[in-house]
Amino acid sequence: MSEQSQLDRQADPREPATDTGGGAVPVKVMVVDDHPMWRDAVARDLAEAGLDVVATAGDGEQAVRRAQAAAPDVLVLDLNLPLKPGVQVCKELVAANPALRVLVLSASGEHADVLEAVKSGATGYLLKSASTEELVDAVRRTAVGDAVFTPGLAGLVLGEYRRLATEPAAGTPEDSKAPRLTDRETEVLRLVAKGLSYKQIAERLVISHRTVQNHVQNTLGKLQLHNRVELVRYAIERGIDKADKADKADDA
Repeated sequence: MSEQSQLDRQADPREPATDTGGGAVPVKVMVVDDHPMWRDAVARDLAEAGLDVVATAGDGEQAVRRAQAAAPDVLVLDLNLPLKPGVQVCKELVAANPALRVLVLSASGEHADVLEAVKSGATGYLLKSASTEELVDAVRRTAVGDAVFTPGLAGLVLGEYRRLATEPAAGTPEDSKAPRLTDRETEVLRLVAKGLSYKQIAERLVISHRTVQNHVQNTLGKLQLHNRVELVRYAIERGIDKADKADKADDA
C-alpha cells in the first residue's frame, strides 16, 4: 500500500468514538467559523453524533479566548477568519496546549493553505465538501491522534515532510546528544513517519490503540517536539522512516 493511500484510507464512520482511556467520555469539540449558519449546522451535527460541543466562535480573537476557557479536545477550525487568521489561532493555541488537536475544515483545497495549516500545528485538513459522516469520523479520529486529510491531500503533506527533511532544522540536537528511544518507540515512530494511522499501527504491531498513543507521547516528550509534523520530520531526517525487511515482505 502506498504512503498516500495509507493516509487517505478512512475508518468506518459507523465505528463509535472512544476516549484514550477506553471509556465512553464524549470528545469535547469547539467549532470556529465566521459564517453563523455554517457554524451552527456543524455544531449541531457533531452534537447529534454524540460529541460534546463545548464552545463556538466566529472570529480569531474570540476563538483564542473561548478555547482557552473551554479546553476542547478537538478544535474544528476554518482558516478564513476576521480579526485573526485561522493559522495564527492554531499556532497560538497549540503552543499554549500541545495536546490540543486541530482539524481544519476549509473551503480551500489550495496546496499553500494546506501546508500552512499543517506547519501551524493542525493535525488534519478536511474540505467543507465532506459529508456529515466524514466530518464526524474525522473529528473522532483527530481526537485520538490520527492525521486525517481529505483524500488527495495526504500525499501533498508527506511530500512536504520529505522536502523539509532535506533542509537544516534550526535547533535540532546533534545525534550524539539526542535522547535514546526504545526499540518499540522507534518502531512506532517509523510507522508514523510512513503515514500509518494509530489504528493501523496498533494492528500492525498487535498492540492496543492506547499503547500506540502512549509511545507517541513519550517520544514527543523525549525529543522535545510538539506535534506530528515535527515528529515525522525528525524521523525522515534520520532515515527512521525507511522500510525494513518486514515491510518489504508485506508489500511483496
